Amino acid sequence: NSFVTRTNTCGELRSAHVGQKVALYGWVQYQRQGQFLVLRDFQGLTQIIIPQDEAHSHVKELLSNVPVESVVRVTGIVSPRPLGQENPKMPTGDIEVRAETAEILNSCKKLPFEIKDFVKKSEALRMQYRYLDLRSSQLQSNLRLRSRMVMRMREYLCNLHGFVDVETPTLFKRTPGGAKEFLVPSREAGKFYSLPQSPQQFKQLLMVGGLDRYFQVARCYRDEGSRPDRQPEFTQIDIEMSFVDQAGIQRLVEGLLQHSWPQERPLITTPFPSMTYEVALAEYGTDKPDTRFGMKIMDISDVLRGSDIHFVQNALSYPHGSIRAICIPQGLRYLTNKDLESLKESAKSQFKQEIVEIIRRPDGSLKSLLTKFLGEKEQSELIQALNMQEDDVVLLAAGEHKQVCSALGTLRLLSASLLEAAGLALRDPTAFHFLWVVDFPLFLPKAKNPTELESAHHPFTAPHPSDATLLYSDPTKVRSQHYDLVLNGIEVGGGSIRIHSAEQQRFVLEKVLKEDSEVLSHLIEALEFGAPPHGGIALGLDRLISLIVDAPSIRDVIAFPKSFRGRDLMGNAPDYVTPEELEPYHIQVSWPLEEKEAKKN
Repeated sequence: NSFVTRTNTCGELRSAHVGQKVALYGWVQYQRQGQFLVLRDFQGLTQIIIPQDEAHSHVKELLSNVPVESVVRVTGIVSPRPLGQENPKMPTGDIEVRAETAEILNSCKKLPFEIKDFVKKSEALRMQYRYLDLRSSQLQSNLRLRSRMVMRMREYLCNLHGFVDVETPTLFKRTPGGAKEFLVPSREAGKFYSLPQSPQQFKQLLMVGGLDRYFQVARCYRDEGSRPDRQPEFTQIDIEMSFVDQAGIQRLVEGLLQHSWPQERPLITTPFPSMTYEVALAEYGTDKPDTRFGMKIMDISDVLRGSDIHFVQNALSYPHGSIRAICIPQGLRYLTNKDLESLKESAKSQFKQEIVEIIRRPDGSLKSLLTKFLGEKEQSELIQALNMQEDDVVLLAAGEHKQVCSALGTLRLLSASLLEAAGLALRDPTAFHFLWVVDFPLFLPKAKNPTELESAHHPFTAPHPSDATLLYSDPTKVRSQHYDLVLNGIEVGGGSIRIHSAEQQRFVLEKVLKEDSEVLSHLIEALEFGAPPHGGIALGLDRLISLIVDAPSIRDVIAFPKSFRGRDLMGNAPDYVTPEELEPYHIQVSWPLEEKEAKKN
């Protein structure tokens, strides 16, 4: 209450304050029949008793008729609530304030929606009136938790470990590869700035500049539309260090998260487990495994290798062919035929992958299209290999290794959601399972042209020391020194040890990626002036906080987010500008025909 004219907040009064005269400021949560109202501020609620005596008739009239969500000032005496009328659900539930004076500081007009967490509101309406949505206790709680975590992160990095907080430019130039960047026109004809998708180049240049340890709560931009876990502008905890290896970065981040972790959440233990990219793909079908539950993908190629099943033999005849399966526990009991068909259809539509189901009946026998091709011994081996219990359902896929694993990885997650919807507890919503995923490939074939390569992450990632010579002979086999941090199946961070040799950086850009290295000449030249070995990481702050508070979208942990389509519905941005405003930037807008007609009318 320093610097302000209130004596207390609406959430702090207790029995110890009884008899004190207080001045409270806040919003009217609700008012009941001219008897009392509840006043709310950022910290909580206080019940205000409206005086009924003639001497305070003006106070009664004012507080009995004040619209909900109006801002008022109330002074009065703290009193104990009558016996039996205490409210144990409210921290201030043992007291009430008997109003003596009141003033409406600002009246509220008719609301577009009620300011209550349990009232359903459309996403568009919430975005349009975001300043009202921010009054909800859930958003208030989310933003305050976020603020506390960021402060603790600063404390850990800057005060305890000597990091330097540096602000890097927002206006820069286009970076080859990666996500699409927003362009910003300049007054030089035909020349544009780009908004950086991350401070990647700057933090590397800071290491060349000898700062040794850099940190920033960085604003980043990507022009690729919004998804539940993406925004066109977002925030990273950005970190870079000199003379560090992969293990050093991992230890730093584990300590950072442990130090800043909210006290009201279950404790996290370190070190976090680690898994290679190959194992993640083989056992979970993704490089972002959710390790809160089992149902791992199992290789049953050897079990079925001697069978007469045509599609099995066909798959195994290819160099990377395999037969894999997931076992859905109690699937027969919890999943309907419609559920199983939808799972098979998902594999077919997303991955062009056929799925065969195997059911273990309550009597222990198997039901499947495959059983007629399998003898009793082979069926028994299959049951044992898959650890099938009665009522379990197995989904089997045959084909190219990566495609099979990716399809089964998706079905694993879909099956888990179906089981939970049917009442089987599978993933603990209060658990936080962190995981490091390491040893990614350095390059991947381009989706549109598989004969060409692109960086699996970005072109500044250093090759794995064991694979350094392969970079020049067979780059497709090179592992990278990249590492991702995954939480409950969601990527919350990624980083790498960087290339610090100008020669190697130029080779990667020009010979492997076939990119014009001239656009990065400033970075390559910097690497020639005694660049130290360095590496770093960026943690997605919005995504991390949304997982900690169990928010359905990162929009629920950002004060003023963009809509699903990347628009600001409150301020109506982006918006049109006049030709006169565009003239200094040498830009003319070419309107689609239908928009031309609409503007005329």
